[in-house]
Amino acid sequence: MWPEIFLVQKGMTKVEMGDFDKIWREHCEDEQTLSEYALAMKNLADNHWTKKCEGEGRIDWCRSVCQEYFLDGGMKRMLEKDEKSATLTMGLTAASAQPHSTIPSSISQLGKMRLLDVGSCFNPFLKFDEFLTVGIDIVPAVESVYKCDFLNLQLQQPLQLAGDAVEAFLRQLHNPIDALPAQLFHVVVFSLLLSYFPSPYQRWICCKKAHELLELHGLLLIITPDSSHQNRHALMMRSWRVAVESLGFKRYKYVKYSHMHLIAFRKVCLATTSDLVSRNYPEMLYIPQDFHSNEEEECADVPVQVRSEFEDDQLAWGFTELPDTPYDSDSGESQGSSVPGFHELEDPILLQS
Repeated sequence: MWPEIFLVQKGMTKVEMGDFDKIWREHCEDEQTLSEYALAMKNLADNHWTKKCEGEGRIDWCRSVCQEYFLDGGMKRMLEKDEKSATLTMGLTAASAQPHSTIPSSISQLGKMRLLDVGSCFNPFLKFDEFLTVGIDIVPAVESVYKCDFLNLQLQQPLQLAGDAVEAFLRQLHNPIDALPAQLFHVVVFSLLLSYFPSPYQRWICCKKAHELLELHGLLLIITPDSSHQNRHALMMRSWRVAVESLGFKRYKYVKYSHMHLIAFRKVCLATTSDLVSRNYPEMLYIPQDFHSNEEEECADVPVQVRSEFEDDQLAWGFTELPDTPYDSDSGESQGSSVPGFHELEDPILLQS
C-alpha cells in the first residue's frame, strides 16, 4: 500500500505527527476514503498489474517461496544448516548433535498451507488450491476478505487441535475478526503493508504479531515498495533485517524488483526474543517518509559533501545487504534464473559454515 497518499491528504508532516495511535484511529474511521482506496487498489490490480506483471509477480513470488520451502524441502535444508551451524558454534561433532527428527520436511501430509494475508484488499491468494487463505483488511474490497484492524488484533492461546480441525476452525471464522489464536498459520504475508503505517513502532507491532501468529518454522513474507535503484536503500534493508530478526526470525530469501523489495523470514523460535533495553529495534523499521515529506525537494539545497571514513565503512556495510541474485533494473527480474525473479540463490549469510 502507498501511505503517502493519505499522509499528504491529511497534511501530516513529521512535525505534526505526534500521536500515531490517534492518527490511526481517525484513519480507520474515515470509511468513505478507505472504501475509495480499496476500490482503487482492486482496479489497479485488475486492470494494470495483471498487464504489467509487476503486481502479479509479487503474488507469484510468494507462492513460489512457500512451495519451495514447505513442499520441496527448503525447510529441511534450513534446519540442517541451523544444526550444522550450532554444532560448529558449540564445538560438537556432527554425530553428537541432536537431529530435528520431529520437524516435518514437508507439510503436504498436514493439508493446505494456512496463509494469513494482512491488508489483503482483494484476496489474491484465494485462487491457489494449495493455500487455505484468510484475507483481512481494514476495508475489504471483496466479500471474501474479512474486516480486521490488524494493529489492534487481540491474540488468544494457541489451539490444541489436529490439522484438519484447525482448517475447520478457519473456515468458520466470523466477520469482523477481532481476535485470533496464536501459532495458527504457516505463512503471514505483508504485501505493500508496512509502509502504510505512519510510524516505525506500528510496523514493529505488526511484525511481532506475525511472529506470534506463525507456527514454529513458519514464513513471514514482506513486500515493500521502492522504485529506487538496487543499492539506494541498502542500509534501510539492513536495518529492517536486524529489527525483524531480533524478534526470533531469520532471513530466508531476498530479491529486489524494479519497484519493490521482497523478503522472506522464517520463524526460528517460539517466543519473541527482542531486547528493547539494549537497542531500539522498533525505530529500525523506518522508511524515508518518516523523516521528510519530499525527499528530493529537501535534498536539493544540501551542498555536496566529501564522505568521511566512517561513512565509507557504512557504505561498504550496505553492500552486504544486496539481493540474492543479479538485478535487471529495466525488467525488475533476477538474471540468474530460468524463471526470472523466483529461483534466487540461497542467502549468502546462511551458506557460511
